[in-house]
Amino acid sequence: MSIESRLRQADRIVIKIGSSTLTHSTSKLDLGRIESLIRQIVDLKNQGKEVILVTSGAISAGRGKLDLTEVANTIPEKQALAAVGQGLLMKIYEKIFSEYGSTLAQILLTKGDITERKRYLNSRNTLFKLLDYGIIPVINENDTVAVDEIKFGDNDTLSALVASLVDADLLVILSDVEGIYTSDPREDETAQLISKIDRITSELEKIAGGAGTDRGTGGMATKIEAAKIATRAGVMMMIANGSQEYILQEIVKGVNPGTVFLPDEQKLASRKKWIAFNLAVQGKLIVDAGAAEALLNQGTSLLPCGVIEVRGGFEAGDVVDVLNKDGEEICRGIVNYSSQEVEAIQGLQSTEIIDNLGYKDYDEVIHRDNLVCLETD
Repeated sequence: MSIESRLRQADRIVIKIGSSTLTHSTSKLDLGRIESLIRQIVDLKNQGKEVILVTSGAISAGRGKLDLTEVANTIPEKQALAAVGQGLLMKIYEKIFSEYGSTLAQILLTKGDITERKRYLNSRNTLFKLLDYGIIPVINENDTVAVDEIKFGDNDTLSALVASLVDADLLVILSDVEGIYTSDPREDETAQLISKIDRITSELEKIAGGAGTDRGTGGMATKIEAAKIATRAGVMMMIANGSQEYILQEIVKGVNPGTVFLPDEQKLASRKKWIAFNLAVQGKLIVDAGAAEALLNQGTSLLPCGVIEVRGGFEAGDVVDVLNKDGEEICRGIVNYSSQEVEAIQGLQSTEIIDNLGYKDYDEVIHRDNLVCLETD
């Protein structure tokens, strides 16, 4: 199916709007642009599309409300600004959405809402029910209480996780640039926009720079990471310039104004998406060439005999990365034994586990049902 057809046929769409799109350089909210984007979102809903909005801007809006010129650097500063800005942002959203006859629902997420399986499923069911009611969910990270989300997280990643969570057809990330370029267009006049990306390579990751403007936490590097999650989950992702007039309406008509990341044809099942993207990795297992080949090409479980090294400390039930001998991540999964137990049985046959541990809970270090293989270059 062509990109144009995929865009036109996308029925469930997650739209992420970055801080630099929502605010002026003064950090004051850009009300004209917000109104234009909300009008387009409501128009998509009126066309029969299901739309979820992931919004940034709480910290930046709080900074603008308090007329602060310096960028907040500490966690307490960012949390305080988010507490001020979130209410302001939602007040504006509520007013404009209601003027166009639509109802929104505010959802503030933390990592626990997607790392814990029960809360993950509850979040998924809540979002589906809101969409059934014709309500537009407006999602942001709970920046006022979640330290890790501010310090390490970004809403590009959050939007990809949400797109994966709800089995979206399309994720649109609106930024202050058109998409991915062959080099930094701010420094290289010959830089060319890459309109389509079939596969994310290490070379592409090198092209992506660091953070974006001082009004946001994400740059192109975070968008590449978001694309990894979305495409592996079977979601097509687009980066486009949020300041372009009628940008959302053009996209659903089949126009590609930015960079499109094509999804994997074989998308992951819900449980494997949860394992691959939503759980914190606690350690690493290095496997030999035979085990790597069997995992990637034969869909086998990881047995003790294939493990040659254990890195980090973890407990049974934790998530670990599986690396080949070259240090490339090839799989991720939920481990059946602790790091100490795996060290004791690595390189052994499953029949030898009980002789070394005194017990045997499982034949496998990671069962294939709890294992997700990832593509490598």
